[in-house]
Amino acid sequence: MLRQQDVGHRIVVRRIVGIREGRPLFSDALGELVELNETHLTIATAQGRLRVPVAEVHRAKRVPPTRRPTATAVVELELAADEAWPAPVRGRLGDWLLRSADGWTGRANSALPVGDPDRPLPAAVDAIERWYAAHGQPAMVNTPLPLAVPVGAELDARGWSARPLTLVQTVPLATLRPPAPAVSPADDPPVVHADAPPATLATAPPVVLAAAPPEEWLAVAAGRKGGLPASARHILTAVDRVRFAQVYADGVLVATGRGTVTGQGRWLGLSLIEVAPQARRQGLAARVIRALADWGAAEGATLAFLQVEQRNTEAVALYRKLGFTTHHTYLTRVAPPT
Repeated sequence: MLRQQDVGHRIVVRRIVGIREGRPLFSDALGELVELNETHLTIATAQGRLRVPVAEVHRAKRVPPTRRPTATAVVELELAADEAWPAPVRGRLGDWLLRSADGWTGRANSALPVGDPDRPLPAAVDAIERWYAAHGQPAMVNTPLPLAVPVGAELDARGWSARPLTLVQTVPLATLRPPAPAVSPADDPPVVHADAPPATLATAPPVVLAAAPPEEWLAVAAGRKGGLPASARHILTAVDRVRFAQVYADGVLVATGRGTVTGQGRWLGLSLIEVAPQARRQGLAARVIRALADWGAAEGATLAFLQVEQRNTEAVALYRKLGFTTHHTYLTRVAPPT
């Protein structure tokens, strides 16, 4: 039988779904185990979340993880993420992207080495250093792993440092959307419609989606990212399909999030999921994500992605409960001072 150490791993479950002529009927489910307690287990499958009573489990075991994504899949997702977080100043080095945004976030101020730089690797890194020097910024490179291992080796040889590892996580939208069962009572309080009586945290205030960010929403983003220059406003709003999620309780903004649809309409990108300290552990982050998932699905997206630092253990745990798994990782590399 499964144990708590199996949570977060890929499993297969054979469950009893009925009886015919005195014999049990079985059905198999394959996916990531996201929750396990004395009465139920929850699996994130390709078809959505599945909650199985322990009493119905005939057999269950851990199975090997899925294969690593192909290079093509990593490039596709990285380009969708770049489209969802568009730096206002851009250049190219063959297929590689060069991005600058007044230093606002590493993603928008780093080179993305996917594809062919149209020159030998050492010459490509030299060109990156010159481009960022011309823009008055330290050179940075986002290295998707394991795709950009050769680039990382070249940067190691030059003494470039690395910021904390970032996980690029994905989930089928069907896993995030109702009728998926609640993660837990604390993670997913009931939805209240906008025409309900005035809300408090105890009555689960509604998630409101807007096509443009209100000033209060921008203030939250500025507080999280350390200011909000003009380049930041461009990054946040210069996407054709974007929504800004807000949750108010007693007139106070307590939760925010941002969703984009990019990658030829396939990918819902989630970013800036934030809950005010006084409103945490009320399920608001999960509700913001699910509201954006509903919008993304209506726009035709079928998959969702987000980027989270591996050391942010609370966020990683929440995303695991919602069914997210790590597609690949990346390191932001920073050139040594000159």
